[in-house]
Amino acid sequence: MGTYISSNEAIWHILSFPIHERDPAVQHLAIHLENGQRVYFTEENVLQRAFEAPKTTLTEFFTLCQKPDVFGQFAKTLVYGDVPRYFTWNKSSKKWEPRKQGKPHPFITGIFKAKTLGRLYTVHPKQRECFYLRLLLVNVPGPTSFEFLRTVNGRVFNTYQDACRELQLLEDDNHWDLTLADAALTSTPNNIRQLFAIILTTCYPSQAQTLWEKYK
Repeated sequence: MGTYISSNEAIWHILSFPIHERDPAVQHLAIHLENGQRVYFTEENVLQRAFEAPKTTLTEFFTLCQKPDVFGQFAKTLVYGDVPRYFTWNKSSKKWEPRKQGKPHPFITGIFKAKTLGRLYTVHPKQRECFYLRLLLVNVPGPTSFEFLRTVNGRVFNTYQDACRELQLLEDDNHWDLTLADAALTSTPNNIRQLFAIILTTCYPSQAQTLWEKYK
């Protein structure tokens, strides 16, 4: 038994008109920790892959922002998600290349803007450092390296979470502190432990260790 289509759709097929269209285009953007990109290798290129990490849209964004030319200087004004509007990703050479078509920039010659959207891959909060790296990439324009993202006001932090906290991108744990303080006065130890477990698994406090040491 065949599939029924209307006469309008039948004519559309007969005349070879496009059935589906996606506009605007979407460019997926890699998210990974330093030297944490996926590596695909064969017996022939295993040594090359071992000594040379593959390029990704993220590592090449850093490279783009390091360039001294007009394109590099302009890229330093962009956050990661805005790059595909002005640059195209060359899958063969693994490089960001300036767009040659689109709406010209009103002040910078050679810069064109398209409607392409950049979409950063989702990261679960349980992948803590990668999650905070993504948060920094969404908010910090023009990073030149992973270390750049961990640097705030000239100070290099050990973790991306600490950098996010210094930039005040995270909610503080004052709310959860008050919640546990209130529970300590009115609840049984078992209920407090259950409450703490719920806060850990669903609310993702930024300084869970501090809360534990205070109320254990």
